[in-house]
Amino acid sequence: MTYQVLARKWRPKSFREMVGQEHVLQALINALDHDRLHHAYLFTGTRGVGKTTIARILAKCLNCEQGVSSHPCGECGSCLEIAEGRSVDLLEVDAASRTKVEDTRELLENVQYAPTRSRYKVYLIDEVHMLSTSSFNALLKTLEEPPPHVKFLLATTDPQKLPATVLSRCLQFNLKNMPPEQIVGHLANVLEHEMVSFEEPALWLLGRAASGSMRDALSLTDQAIAFGSGKLIETDVRSMLGSVDLSFVYQLLEGVAAGDPAELLAIVGRMAEHAPDFEGSTDELISMVHRVAVAQAVPDAIDNSWGDADRVAALAQSIGAEDAQLFYQIAINGKRDMALAPDPRSGFEMLLLRMLAFRPAAVIDESLGAADLQPAPLNPDQGSTAGEVGATAKKPHEPRQEAVPSIELQAPEVSPQRPTERLKPEQPSNDADPASRQAAPLVGSPPLEVPESIPKVTGVILEPSPENWPQLLSQLGLLGMVQSIASNMQLIEAAAGQLEFVLDTDNASLFNDGHCDKIRLALQNYLDRELSVSITVGEPPGETPAMIQAKAASERQKQAIEAIESDPRLQALITKFDGQLDRASIAPLDS
Repeated sequence: MTYQVLARKWRPKSFREMVGQEHVLQALINALDHDRLHHAYLFTGTRGVGKTTIARILAKCLNCEQGVSSHPCGECGSCLEIAEGRSVDLLEVDAASRTKVEDTRELLENVQYAPTRSRYKVYLIDEVHMLSTSSFNALLKTLEEPPPHVKFLLATTDPQKLPATVLSRCLQFNLKNMPPEQIVGHLANVLEHEMVSFEEPALWLLGRAASGSMRDALSLTDQAIAFGSGKLIETDVRSMLGSVDLSFVYQLLEGVAAGDPAELLAIVGRMAEHAPDFEGSTDELISMVHRVAVAQAVPDAIDNSWGDADRVAALAQSIGAEDAQLFYQIAINGKRDMALAPDPRSGFEMLLLRMLAFRPAAVIDESLGAADLQPAPLNPDQGSTAGEVGATAKKPHEPRQEAVPSIELQAPEVSPQRPTERLKPEQPSNDADPASRQAAPLVGSPPLEVPESIPKVTGVILEPSPENWPQLLSQLGLLGMVQSIASNMQLIEAAAGQLEFVLDTDNASLFNDGHCDKIRLALQNYLDRELSVSITVGEPPGETPAMIQAKAASERQKQAIEAIESDPRLQALITKFDGQLDRASIAPLDS
């Protein structure tokens, strides 16, 4: 007897044999059992998820000699003819090969005639999106008001290409991709009936490689059975698919956790000896990091389908939760960038080296309160890792260096013999007193700079007052949204430990009570005493620190433009090359 491939042999013959797609099956079963049938159905989804299979089963349900129901007998003449593909009343058309309008007209010429021997004449048009615009127009009228004995069953992998006029005339069912769990369960059932021995990890490899398509999974299973001489062994399936051994993935994550780049490159070298698919290896790495993150969040939810729950749990203990999230993001981006790498192996190696390069050296314990945050030692050779509220609020702000403007010249057209020139005035030396230097800038957005129009105060604890609020704010070490909120406030009253602020209405859309608490904590940490802070949204009676800074920035921009325009060397260049000054390119270097 001729061998029949698994994908055809195990094609479902009734709704009860279908795997997945319950949301579609339930709607069709209810419509059939309650006689609420539509004249046109559209089934969409990727390849191998059951579109044509459901359409054929539906045709059986409509034309079964036992009556219209969701359970065709499968034994009558009509059911057998449909199953064997020889029913004269089921017209199955491949739209990809019949795209012309003449083909559609020929197909519809016999619509008005009654079926030969069945209850309904069923038109099953596969890949309907391949029809031409003229073909769709020829189909529209019949599709909207067909004779009572005609049903249209349309299937497509690309519903976006269908005209809205066609979509509006059909009941649309979107079939989902099969999850690996459903595919593995079905493959196990098929192999048991086929009496083929298998290892469960091999089925998971096939289930993931199928990418949601049951037909692809069965075809890969056929190939794996032939590759393994009648058996499904994990190592054979990995070799066939080019998948990396999971032991390498464990070793890679352990090497990243240990921060050992030499060991990582050595592991990749051992992987390369087996000629793996490094893009597939990236997928395995992403999947493993995901399992580690799940194990960290919900230890009881570890997926043990590979029989490696203990090893995943050990990785979850050795890798921090923040690191796991970082590794996952780097791996996702690395997979996207792999096509740009000189070769897959170098792209994979760079992905691993990025995990080491961008791994944080330390993480702030979020359980610490404001009282636990102490000022860091004032060491000019070390950076600060203060948080948003800032443990360095008592540190004096570093004096701002003088800004030197830069420009770009744009000439209309320059010949090869007359190269363009770029003018940049020399920057004056401005050596800061070593005693006044402080730690590196805080992580995140930079703190508010004090404009030159405001006298700078360093090394002194300022008492809150409406006059010195801009200088005091520059020493609080606030960052991000909190710093933005504080810079748009004006202190209007400071008395007896009570500070009252007015927040500019235009900058209050994201303000909440949490910002007020963080500002209060920063002030208490700075002044080393309890305070009460209230913030009212309104129109500040005077200038906020942000207004002062904006005014100073505008003045610096004006001075930069004036300095550039008055530069004699610039004027000489403009005259020599018939150029024009692009004012939009002028900006102070400290902007």
